[in-house]
Amino acid sequence: MRSVFLLLLGALLLAGAGPDGAPARAQGMPVQALDSTAGGEQRAALRSARPVTARHAMVVTAQHYASEVGLRILRQGGNAVDAAVAIGYALAVVEPCCGNLGGGGFMVIHLASGRNLFLDFREKAPLAATPTMFQDAQGNVAAGRSTQTYLAVGVPGTVLGLDTALKQYGTMSLKQVIAPAIALAEHGYVLQQGDVNVLDTRIQDFAEHPNVAGIFLNHGKPWQVGDVLKQPELARTLKLIAKGGAKAFYQGPIAQALVAASEKHGGLLTPKDLADYSVAWAKPVECEYRGYTVVSDPPPSSGGTTICEILQIIKPYPFSRWGYAAVQTTHYLAEAERHAFADRNSALGDPAFVNNPVARLISPPHAASIRARILPDRATPSSEVKGDPGAAEGRHTTHYSVVDAKGNAVGVTYTINYLFGLGQMAGDTGFFLNNEMDDFTSKPGVPNTFGLVQGTANEVQPGKRPLSSMAPTIVLKRGRLFMVTGSPGGSTIISTTLESILNVVDFGMNMQQAVDAPRMHMQWYPDEIFVEPGYLTASTQAALEAMGYRFKPVPAWGADEAILVNPKTHLLEGANDRRRPAGLAIGY
Repeated sequence: MRSVFLLLLGALLLAGAGPDGAPARAQGMPVQALDSTAGGEQRAALRSARPVTARHAMVVTAQHYASEVGLRILRQGGNAVDAAVAIGYALAVVEPCCGNLGGGGFMVIHLASGRNLFLDFREKAPLAATPTMFQDAQGNVAAGRSTQTYLAVGVPGTVLGLDTALKQYGTMSLKQVIAPAIALAEHGYVLQQGDVNVLDTRIQDFAEHPNVAGIFLNHGKPWQVGDVLKQPELARTLKLIAKGGAKAFYQGPIAQALVAASEKHGGLLTPKDLADYSVAWAKPVECEYRGYTVVSDPPPSSGGTTICEILQIIKPYPFSRWGYAAVQTTHYLAEAERHAFADRNSALGDPAFVNNPVARLISPPHAASIRARILPDRATPSSEVKGDPGAAEGRHTTHYSVVDAKGNAVGVTYTINYLFGLGQMAGDTGFFLNNEMDDFTSKPGVPNTFGLVQGTANEVQPGKRPLSSMAPTIVLKRGRLFMVTGSPGGSTIISTTLESILNVVDFGMNMQQAVDAPRMHMQWYPDEIFVEPGYLTASTQAALEAMGYRFKPVPAWGADEAILVNPKTHLLEGANDRRRPAGLAIGY
């Protein structure tokens, strides 16, 4: 029920969203309401969609101010990592629901030299965390404890993650890349309709906390379109980081404020949790698909592994001949997703605690064994596919993509979990705290509502990182950059990112068409396919229902922010997802 609510909330935000203020640079499909009877109109609009193009460099984010910050850094001579760090800080100001200092995430880097890198700055469980911390005295999951209390707060990773990337692969100073974010926080930015819609979703929650209401309410009233939102508290925090680096966040006055708030409200954060927090470089997950190399994130993200497993399963099927959203395409893609999500939920977790069988899951023999169980004319009931349901994930993440003039590329997805995370701030720090602990399994070893037992791979343990579906992904062709893609959306991140690749590689779409195209999503349980309006024609739906499929129409999900290197023109194609009209693709 919670996941359906979040999908509908995302759709509500989309339905009321307004223009991003930069139409001349956002050349994609017009934002419009799409009903389920308008499949032909949707396909026609899709065919006319055009990406933003640039010869040298490109930035795409879900918030136009942040995109402009990234481009400014590139024009000043910074590389893709410099721009990515600047964007990360800028989004913490102009997209406070999702961009963050109080959360964490993943970064995938392709260097022009040919190296591929993965940086894990996911949040960690406090050292006092226990597997039963979200259960009541009777052993039942306590409603709201993992989302609405300070027990939900994991140790934030964003600041150390951005600082580590900048120090190792950037060319500019922290003061240079953080300056635009400080300016946006100090002097403010003009609110657009999409910004106001997001703020309006938690007005009542903001009002309960004076330190939050003082910023995100205007003298107790909702902010309006055209108002200038200033965040002086956040500006002070950013200035402390600019001066003292990550140490100011994890050991200085910011850390003290985080611990004090946690202690006051019954949380678990301690000075040691913050001082001991670490990020990790790891080898990305890589797999081949139709002559392309897909580079994505390994555990504690499930995203890269699950995408690669699906790709290996569907590789022999002639998707390009069958066509986008055809009966056969939808059938085999749904079956591949069904099996891969069952594996994802059962086997994957933090590699510091779990032996992840990534190589087996993405291997040709495993893919072949799954294909052997897929019937050509029948949906497989999910009850016949062995697996463990995973924890629900918040869908209000944000992704951005950057390519610089030298061919370096960066994809970042980071989050505070639900919209505005916990909805609370520590003292006068000015940033929202995450409720990322909810991404752990709250009660391992007990049958859930489906009657299946959840495994322990993603149970709460001290210092452990929760499993995620975030999947910033880079695609290469003969070792050279081809695409950067990724999306928010909880478990739907995997299908959204996957389909953006299929839409280009198999169906010949340009980058804007690929991210705008209506989507489908199958995650094993619930045993139904989520579909956006325009994906199914009446005849396709009837044929698939006759095979045993059930569909749940959902107005919209995800926000793919992607870049393609057009192999014919060699121009960069930037695409801001039509579902995020406040976003912007911009290049030079």
